[in-house]
Amino acid sequence: MTKKEYEEKRQKLINEAEALINESKIDDANKKMDEVKQLDEDFENEAKAHANLKALSSAPVAVSEYGVGQAMTGAAPEAEKEDVFDGLEYRKAFMNYVLKGTAIPEKFKNVSAVTKTSDIGAVISPTVINRIVEKMESIGMILPLVTRTSFAAGATVPTSSVKPVATWVAEGGTSDKQKKTTGQIDIKGYKLRCAIAMTLEASVMSLQIFETVFVNNVSEAMVKAQEQSFFTGTGTGQPKGVLKEAVPTGQTITIAATADPTYHTLVDAEAALPLAKESGAVWNMTKKTFMKFIGMVDSNKQPIARVNIGLDGKPERMLLGRKVVLNDYMTSLGSAISSDTPVAFLFDWSDYMFNTNYQMTIKNYEDNDTEDQITKAVMICDGKAIDLDSLVVISKKSA
Repeated sequence: MTKKEYEEKRQKLINEAEALINESKIDDANKKMDEVKQLDEDFENEAKAHANLKALSSAPVAVSEYGVGQAMTGAAPEAEKEDVFDGLEYRKAFMNYVLKGTAIPEKFKNVSAVTKTSDIGAVISPTVINRIVEKMESIGMILPLVTRTSFAAGATVPTSSVKPVATWVAEGGTSDKQKKTTGQIDIKGYKLRCAIAMTLEASVMSLQIFETVFVNNVSEAMVKAQEQSFFTGTGTGQPKGVLKEAVPTGQTITIAATADPTYHTLVDAEAALPLAKESGAVWNMTKKTFMKFIGMVDSNKQPIARVNIGLDGKPERMLLGRKVVLNDYMTSLGSAISSDTPVAFLFDWSDYMFNTNYQMTIKNYEDNDTEDQITKAVMICDGKAIDLDSLVVISKKSA
């Protein structure tokens, strides 16, 4: 039965059922409606039978270098082509490229514009990329706190698009919406290069061990470079750090060159923090600076600094009840300084945008001076504070 014949017969039965209902012949009408249901069921079963027959008559699928699913025509399906970098063959070729410098086979060469630059030698497998990102988020102190985006390099993005806000509008949307003053961010495509060392003997390294060591090396190098830029990046050729931004008026607390921080230093900083930023802001300082507050008490002899053990067994540090995130990217109290230097600051890291698509590539090269083989990971990224209202800086004065 063709679809047209089915539709015509079905409509005829419905018309007959409607006529019987109008004549108050309900039992006869119900029988007609049962015929409609049976017709629908028969047509559906017939369609399934045709589909199954068509599937059986298709050419068989063979296993090839692209994996299961390639037809015997020799052309890989689009989905298989996209996943070629995740295959075991490419991952082994990638290992040989990193450890031995063996060239990636031509069939794996990516012809996209991204990989035509001189910095690209091989694309990292998506499987390995996912492990690198997971590792980065687990070892990073600041990276898990920032707002991550994946805008294209060269784009200009309003700050309200990066971090959504809600505004009130008139009922029905017929009146003018409340206007919100927004800035914009020009997304750059800075290259982050991190040299890594693969020191294990290549002849005894399995694929699993190689990928684990590779993930650990790249993750550590990338996280350190990224988080350093979040603090002190210049904004030229790299993301711009929070401490390179202009601090909002009235939100800088200074300590004299010969003085140490006191209870009132923290109180003044908390007072300078806007109420709207109260919930998300955290303290940022080195461990050495934090230890300066251990033993300090308020007017009621209550400790200002506390170190508790979290549910995961890791220490959780607090100052006046606010979380402290330690880092190695700032100057510590007690260090020799030659100019006014931030030694601690409050900031809501969700107000910092880190833009990247986490697509990483690798290049192998030889240092002509030392003849060492160097492996370099490359990632395109950018970063910038999108809101500085939560930034309160404690600065140590120079002599």
